[in-house]
This record gives sequence, structure tokens and C-alpha cells, in this order.
Amino acid sequence: MKDHLPSETSVQSDQTNGIVTRRRALMMGAITASAVVSIKPALAQTAGSVLNCEIPVPGNNAVGGHIDANGKVVAADTPGAFPPAGRNFTGEEVRRAINGRTLPGTTPDQSQAYVNYIRRLQSGQSGFTCYASLQMPR
Repeated sequence: MKDHLPSETSVQSDQTNGIVTRRRALMMGAITASAVVSIKPALAQTAGSVLNCEIPVPGNNAVGGHIDANGKVVAADTPGAFPPAGRNFTGEEVRRAINGRTLPGTTPDQSQAYVNYIRRLQSGQSGFTCYASLQMPR
């Protein structure tokens, strides 16, 4: 029967492992808590910057181009195309326009063409990062 009882050494080893495990768990909890505390302000700051970022219409890759109703950059002499916006739109203005409002200083048709252009933005184009940030859930 004596063979089935744990030795004093194995009991100490198990207790030491238990302490280490608890210590690790407490340390991980502390690290996680500090990460949450430091991430929340960063997310709040990011949300604010997303609303203040700017999207040029058209971007630097198409300076001088006009925007057709589908949001494509076309030549200036294209019938029905709208001239460049003349100013950048903020993320907040674009977010409102995506939700049915009109971009400031534009007609409803012009605003829709500009929103269509913004929706077509791809990585590497001016304003893409701002637009992509607007698509992220908050």
C-alpha cells in the first residue's frame, strides 16, 4: 500500500507547480487588464480620427479628371460628368452621405457620383484608408 502513496517530494513538486500556475494566471490577468485599459483610449482616439480623416475627390491619382454618375474617373469633356469636388471631404461628411445625406456643397446627383467614386477606392489610392476605416464596426 505504501507504494501508492505520493512521496513527500512529489507533493512539494505539485504544490510548487500549482503556485507557479496560479502566479502565471494572475500575471496574465494583470497583463490582460492593462492591455484593455491601454487599448480603449486608442480606440476612442481612432474613432475620432476616422471622422476627421479626409478623402479627396478625385484623388491624387486622377487630378483633373471628372467623375461620372457611376463614380468612374473620366475625361473633362464627358457629358454628364461632374468636375472635381474642389475640396476634400471629411470621414464624417462621407459617413453621412453614405447614410443618405448630401455631401456639403454638392447637388444630390453630384453627391451620389462622388460617393460612388469613394466606394470604388482601392488600396493605394488617396482616401482609401479613411474610407476603409469608416467601414470598420465600432
